[in-house]
Amino acid sequence: MLFNLRWFAVIAVLLPTGAWSEEALPPLFTQDPHRNDMGFFDLHLCNWPERPAFFKALFSTQQFAQVVKMEVLAPDGHSVGELSLDNFRSVHPAGKPEKRVFLNDLAVPSGSKDGWYSIRVTDKAGIVHTATDYVVMGRLLPATKLLPNTEDDIPLPQQLQWDAVSGAKHYQVFVRDEFANKLVFESKLLDKPQVAIPAEVLQAGGYYSWVVHARDVNENIILGDFNSGSLSEKAFFSVRGE
Repeated sequence: MLFNLRWFAVIAVLLPTGAWSEEALPPLFTQDPHRNDMGFFDLHLCNWPERPAFFKALFSTQQFAQVVKMEVLAPDGHSVGELSLDNFRSVHPAGKPEKRVFLNDLAVPSGSKDGWYSIRVTDKAGIVHTATDYVVMGRLLPATKLLPNTEDDIPLPQQLQWDAVSGAKHYQVFVRDEFANKLVFESKLLDKPQVAIPAEVLQAGGYYSWVVHARDVNENIILGDFNSGSLSEKAFFSVRGE
């Protein structure tokens, strides 16, 4: 993805309402600022139940064997924290080398401000590779009024729904089988506060929980995959037996 002068004209509409300022103007880019020679960086501001706001820092790379250290820095240069080399998901794309997605939750420092947060990835040769992500501080509220919820012995539901979240443009739903203790459904990215459930997902006599992850944007040039996300409280229901 190449960046040039034409991006200056569109940044105001790419950033969420209220986020625009002169400080948001990026330098001229010759490549996606979230990428460096080692991989891809993104920083999400998360609002989850029963915990203070936190950053979820992500760095994905095929060159994981060369990574020695990954440190996230605030716009003023202070350290936000490091990503652990032991905390990752392995991805095996067809016909491509293995990729590791390093994920860590980092505390949001007091007084954190909007701006360009960066990651410094140090390789075994001692070379530091930098990538950046613009973060808008704020709090995306969680989805509420999930239906069905706290309902027992209901017919197989064909749809799950919830109230729209102000500021959220996309949602994703996760359904767990509580008896089997496993994830049985993960929706694609949704534009509306509802999702149809495939008939084969739920079983008669089953007991399920589900949550909604809301996000403000998706694959934004400045904000990365997304800027701010929230997770709903769990909803539960049981399905009538045959």
